[in-house]
Amino acid sequence: MQAESDYREALKIGQRELQSASVKSESSTLPVLDSIIPPERSSSGIHIGVEQIPMNLIVGTKTKGRVNAFSPGFMPILPEDTEFAQKWKSLYNSHINEGIHDPIKVYEYLHRYYVEEGNKRVSVLKYCGAYSIAADVTRIMPEQTDSEEAKLYMEYVEFNRSSKINFIEFSKKGSYRELLHAMGKSADEPWSDDERMALSSIYYRFEKAYYKNRGSKLKTTVGDAMLSYIDVYGYSQLQDESSEDIENNLKKMWEEVALNEQNEAIEVKTVPGEEKEIRQSVLSKVLPIAKPAKLKAAFIYDVSPEKSGWVADHEAGRQYVQTVLDDKAETQYYVCGGEANYPEVLGQAIADGCRLIFTTSPRMLQASLRTAVEHPNIIVMNCSLNTSHRYLRTYYTRMYEVKFILGLIAGSLTKSGRLGYVCDYPIYGQIAGINAFALGADMANPGTKVYLEWSSVKGAKEAALSLNRQNIHLISSQDTMRFSEDDRASFGLSHIDGDTTELLAVPVWKWGVYYEKLLRSVLDKTIKSEYNNTARALNYYWGMSAGVVDIEYAPALPLASRRFADYFRNSLINDTGKPFLTPFYSQSGDIIGEGQTELTLEQIINMDYLVENVEGSIPVYTELTDMGKATVENVGVRQAKQEAEAEA
Repeated sequence: MQAESDYREALKIGQRELQSASVKSESSTLPVLDSIIPPERSSSGIHIGVEQIPMNLIVGTKTKGRVNAFSPGFMPILPEDTEFAQKWKSLYNSHINEGIHDPIKVYEYLHRYYVEEGNKRVSVLKYCGAYSIAADVTRIMPEQTDSEEAKLYMEYVEFNRSSKINFIEFSKKGSYRELLHAMGKSADEPWSDDERMALSSIYYRFEKAYYKNRGSKLKTTVGDAMLSYIDVYGYSQLQDESSEDIENNLKKMWEEVALNEQNEAIEVKTVPGEEKEIRQSVLSKVLPIAKPAKLKAAFIYDVSPEKSGWVADHEAGRQYVQTVLDDKAETQYYVCGGEANYPEVLGQAIADGCRLIFTTSPRMLQASLRTAVEHPNIIVMNCSLNTSHRYLRTYYTRMYEVKFILGLIAGSLTKSGRLGYVCDYPIYGQIAGINAFALGADMANPGTKVYLEWSSVKGAKEAALSLNRQNIHLISSQDTMRFSEDDRASFGLSHIDGDTTELLAVPVWKWGVYYEKLLRSVLDKTIKSEYNNTARALNYYWGMSAGVVDIEYAPALPLASRRFADYFRNSLINDTGKPFLTPFYSQSGDIIGEGQTELTLEQIINMDYLVENVEGSIPVYTELTDMGKATVENVGVRQAKQEAEAEA
């Protein structure tokens, strides 16, 4: 009797699925693998063997023979008096009394399973809510294409080959390596049975919490959500948490999880919002009112300002904004003295009453994100670029605009057609700077080559000396002064010959102007309005038109080069200059921006290639200094970051 009533219930579910598919104009039948790829390709599949496969990834059948017996969710749709129904009920009784032990036979294609033998077993177990089933698996590899789907699948195959884990699915390239990096494993490192069981337990607890938090309403995968969770809380914490703990934390960071659904997860603000006039009510003009409390803002530094030019620049900006907004804001700075101290220092700033926190290094990204999630009433802003975190705002300057002008100057001065460029880290924004400099140099002097070295590989002084040994003396180096003797000579565009340096032009970071505009936008609630009016992550990426970055010329710069540079400087200030006019070519010969007149800001931000007149390459993770590795792990470009994940 139980089997009879359960078949009727399964039949009702199947009928509802058919109706739903009809309303949504979707297919009312199961997908058939032989209709997706030529049947003969199945014979060249790779036999994986028997393994437990997730029920939710079983989506169709190998052939169309039994397709009319099932709904799109594998529920039965044939009447109760059919032979099929009798066999289904008999199989159901066997499952209830003894369990189903014989493995089904499936083909796996693009991380989905198609049943050749055992369709009714799948139907019964899906109805009963089984999590997985034993299956004899044959994998069919896709044709090698440049499609995003094929590339993502190959990343899964690599992950599955070493881990033997098949239940985790991601929707974005690089995610499997990010998971491995979070676990402290390399891509080709073998897994122990204990490691597989540990991750299985973690994933099961997380999945349970995810669906309790309305995860079924999102289109992204459980794996995507788990990776977002790890970004905030870390893998080690997730290992020790119960489903209830995870569920509570997910509630705090749900907008961060939902951000995975956005096709364009980042909204870039290229100019400051217009400052709003704070109006007084009629009564406030007549009656005495209490003076509003000052906004308390914290500036978090890696090291003290005396030890870093980068930090010194931010500290000068803090002092400037304190002077300008002294009646409205109170600022103070905190020194971390190491990555391990980030959470404690951020917590201290909040305990001291700070409601706005600027973390001035991309290395503070994870600690900043967790603080923002745990304290939604605090505005946390991290100085980095191209990070898609809903609760955390980021800010940076369009330094590539200045680099373009420096390239124009260098190109106008070179007689050999050989220029040098020393870059800090292979991170977002820095690659755009290299390319802008190279394109500017080529515009001023077609055929000019730019030779690239990295201070995060050789050190700034050695990088410059390496260029000198190649008879290259016009060199664009770091964007800010360093406070060590080795690096002191390598700043801005200079003519460097061994120990002799003649400065020509330098970038100017106007952090005081930047921080003033950001603080005013907090005071007049512009930032709050911008946050409420978008579901995406907010990145503030201001440039010369906002007055937050500029260039200064040294006395040694010839007047003709100065006038030449000023023409383009004024165009950028007026927001009419375009450093990345298209088309142009990458080192590999690809045409960049074909069919466009200029690159979009998103294309500029996401540059992970070098233009054709650059001689050099983006360094791999193992070549970098410890500081370089720590920076790349957070905001490194694709090639460098993937190496980081592979080696960690």
